[in-house]
Amino acid sequence: MGIRDGLFAVGAAGTAALFTAGTLGLPGFGGALHPYADRAVHHAVQQGTPNAVASVTFDQRAFDTLGEELILLSAALAAVVLLRAAGREREDGGGSHRHGPAEVSDALRVTGYLLLPLTLLVGVYIVAHGHQSPGGGFQGGVVLGTAVHLLYLAGDYPALQRLRPIPLLESAEALAAAAFVLLALAAAGQAATGRVPALNAAVGAEVGCALVLLIGKFFDRALLVHDTGGPESGRPEEGP
Repeated sequence: MGIRDGLFAVGAAGTAALFTAGTLGLPGFGGALHPYADRAVHHAVQQGTPNAVASVTFDQRAFDTLGEELILLSAALAAVVLLRAAGREREDGGGSHRHGPAEVSDALRVTGYLLLPLTLLVGVYIVAHGHQSPGGGFQGGVVLGTAVHLLYLAGDYPALQRLRPIPLLESAEALAAAAFVLLALAAAGQAATGRVPALNAAVGAEVGCALVLLIGKFFDRALLVHDTGGPESGRPEEGP
């Protein structure tokens, strides 16, 4: 067994031991005892947060949420850097970089165009009302980040490129992450009740921008590979 296998075995054994210990300490399933839920709901009511889930996310475990934000930011930046370098290598190889319209049915095209504004509106609503109802920045950010790519399904890649300028979104993601960090640190040791809407907005912007960057870079990479073609292709392919 090599060094990597040994390190994996030690880590897996430790994780299994902690998981087992935590599982054995849980209250019985379906019982009347819910210690964490009782404490979380009581604290949310005490702080005046209408949504107990938002109270847990941004108040009782705010530093965990901050860590999740930074993990997503790091993942998006890493993907952007790696895929951008790969794209330059492919372009240096002499491949073309054309993105023509894809052949899609009229029904799919119309559906994509009609669902785009509706989906964006739903995403904004989920972010804006996350402190009062189920949802919030993470969920709304995912909806917003994926909604713009309905244009890709509709076969209009040039319109998608105009709708999601990558350099601008890179800056917006960094600013949103910085805003969340500052708001979280400002709320340290205090009730985050009044800051929950702003925290939700920062999370929604960061998550939405991160997903657009990730999906956009993977799309660009896939299209670039298709466009460069190969000896067996005879000619570059166009469209998604």
